Amino acid sequence: MTASLFARYERTISGLERKGRRRELVGANGVDFTSNDYLALAGSPRLKAAIAAAIERGVPVGSGGSRLLRGNHAQHEALEAEAAAFFGTERTLFFGSGYAANAALFSTLPQRDDIIVHDALIHASAHEGIAASRAGAIAVRHNDVDAFADAIGTWRKHGGMGHPWIAVESLYSMDGDRAPLADLAGLADRHDGFLVIDEAHATGVFGACGRGLSADLDGRENVVVLHTCGKALGVSGSLLGANAVLCDYLVNRARNFIYSTAPSPLIAAAVREALETLVDEPQRRAAFDDLRSFANRALTETLGIEGSGSQILPVPVGDNARAMRIAARMRAEGFDVRAIRPPTVPEGTARLRVAITLNVDRPTIVRMLECLKVAMAEERP
Repeated sequence: MTASLFARYERTISGLERKGRRRELVGANGVDFTSNDYLALAGSPRLKAAIAAAIERGVPVGSGGSRLLRGNHAQHEALEAEAAAFFGTERTLFFGSGYAANAALFSTLPQRDDIIVHDALIHASAHEGIAASRAGAIAVRHNDVDAFADAIGTWRKHGGMGHPWIAVESLYSMDGDRAPLADLAGLADRHDGFLVIDEAHATGVFGACGRGLSADLDGRENVVVLHTCGKALGVSGSLLGANAVLCDYLVNRARNFIYSTAPSPLIAAAVREALETLVDEPQRRAAFDDLRSFANRALTETLGIEGSGSQILPVPVGDNARAMRIAARMRAEGFDVRAIRPPTVPEGTARLRVAITLNVDRPTIVRMLECLKVAMAEERP
């Protein structure tokens, strides 16, 4: 009987193995070329000191309950107020993760007669929320403004009476390219809709003081922006910025918010310190900008691959098994480079995702790329 209980799961895992898509947990090993700790804040003395000081002040480790019960702490409220001022939005809500915030946003805010028109390459967490939404949904070609416009127009022609929700990432996590935010904001305006921008990989490193690529859209009531705190900010959680009415609606209707234990008040204190660091230490962003530009040039010079222009440098491989072999060789050489395979990326587009952070320097980038050049030449499809 025991064997039959697990047979279907084993078959699925075996199938993933045959396709080169089985996932396993691998610890951090070697020089960091895979994390999202872009400004090297995760281990910074300043954030550690902020946590220690908060503990000394009596800030608890756990919240003890949901925000609507006893879990609402002064640190949460202070963070939300400071983040709203920093990002130029009317209000922010602090969630335990970007995944939770995206799931809450899309499952709660779009209404039954609305339509969600989303970029085909948007985060999995957005797909999770969209699947739970009462609104309809349409996926459109990546970064194609005309495709967004056509989808909304077709929906209207077929009787669509609500509001369109245009959903994109400002900087895409696997290709490292940018969304045409200004054009999409104009499209949302023309169609009496909303623009939802996931700034996960832009928060902290782009825009004035690291306010993200959406900074030029500050103050627009029909723009909803998600800033994650676990990447360039070096901590965890996420900040959803929106019109105060939308935030109040989420507090009252988003199950992910209502029924989740609130994030640790200590984490909220650390995120507050991270936001202050962005303002107090502009040299971090300046150094990062320089390193990012250098890495893009070096990628082209060493591998003949055009860089994305961002800190996310995809190296196309194609074959799943080959991508895994190359990544394993890189780790054996002391460089933590990871392979990305379907379904995270489209079928046939397996790649190495090289991430540039302030945890490395120019000579280390050069050594890594030279090692990668050899590995790619020797690990044939």
